[in-house]
Amino acid sequence: MSIISILLFFVIFSLVVVVHEFGHYLLARKNGIKVESFDIGMGPELIGIQGKHTRFTIKLIPFGGACIMKGNDMGLPDTEEAKEQAQTTAAAEDSFASKSVWARIAVLFAGPFFNFLLAFFVFLIIVSQSGVDKPIIMDVLEGYPAQEAGLQSGDEIVKLNGSSVHFYRDITLNNNLNPGKELTLVYKRDGVRYTTTIQPKWSEEDNGYLIGVYGGQYYEAKGLEVLVYGFREVEFTVKVVVKSLGQMITSGFSLNNFSGPVGIATTVDTLVDDVQEVTQDESNYTKFMTMFLTMANFLGMISANLGVMNLLPIPGLDGGRLLFCFIEAVRGKPVAKEKEAIVTFVGFVLLMILMVAVLFNDIKNVL
Repeated sequence: MSIISILLFFVIFSLVVVVHEFGHYLLARKNGIKVESFDIGMGPELIGIQGKHTRFTIKLIPFGGACIMKGNDMGLPDTEEAKEQAQTTAAAEDSFASKSVWARIAVLFAGPFFNFLLAFFVFLIIVSQSGVDKPIIMDVLEGYPAQEAGLQSGDEIVKLNGSSVHFYRDITLNNNLNPGKELTLVYKRDGVRYTTTIQPKWSEEDNGYLIGVYGGQYYEAKGLEVLVYGFREVEFTVKVVVKSLGQMITSGFSLNNFSGPVGIATTVDTLVDDVQEVTQDESNYTKFMTMFLTMANFLGMISANLGVMNLLPIPGLDGGRLLFCFIEAVRGKPVAKEKEAIVTFVGFVLLMILMVAVLFNDIKNVL
């Protein structure tokens, strides 16, 4: 793995984590909660600066981070003295636990939300520079269902099985997730909409089901289109993550569906190699912009992915804590701290086991 790949990996990984934790930090301070420590990385402290309210640190292991708020400790006190101290801390005016349930929901949701914001701003840059792969058909393959259904070059697909289509990638995603299944397409030609049903055809040459259209050309986005498609890019990434999770649940769990730091670093290295190969005869400016946009796109995808994963109602994640807050909001009183702490602890342990398993699986795949 090259030095460039390693540096880019740390920049991407750190930026995604810092933005996530900054979301928690910003909303905590906005709601009058004391943030005791804002940490980048894990393990022993390398550098620390004590601010007026918060200690900001960079730690030895450059993975992860934390926004440690007063009164947000989910551990179970093991002595009466510790229990009394925890109750005193929780009751303090500037503690997380003392705030209203909606304030706590806002603080917990802010981390994933900031990941979506980061993805949005990154995709704005990409769309403004690279354009959009609008779902416009460039060519129709002879002898395949699309031609038989009357589709022509220049037709724009606007709906697929009842869902709006914004990118040509939507068609590819559907084919990958639902191979061989019948499609209902709504397409636009000369401002008029038409509806047709297509049964994909098996292709021995391509070893997959095809409807027989070519597309994927990028078109310039102008004015407000940049904002709209920046949002659509985040929406598409979220859709990919959610549908992939759904398919994993229905088709079976596999460690290969997950990537840890090693897997992400390997992907970054592959992308760097691909960009260098494609741009080896190009100018330095073209090389730089291609690398920048490729890494920015990966950053946006990782950030949106982290936002979705953290909102899953799994104990140990923001989504798990949010679930308890919503239960409290509905029933009018909090779940007993002891019960929440036990569930969160068990979930955290299982999450750590999964992360270790993913790490070893990533290493095995690399070797």
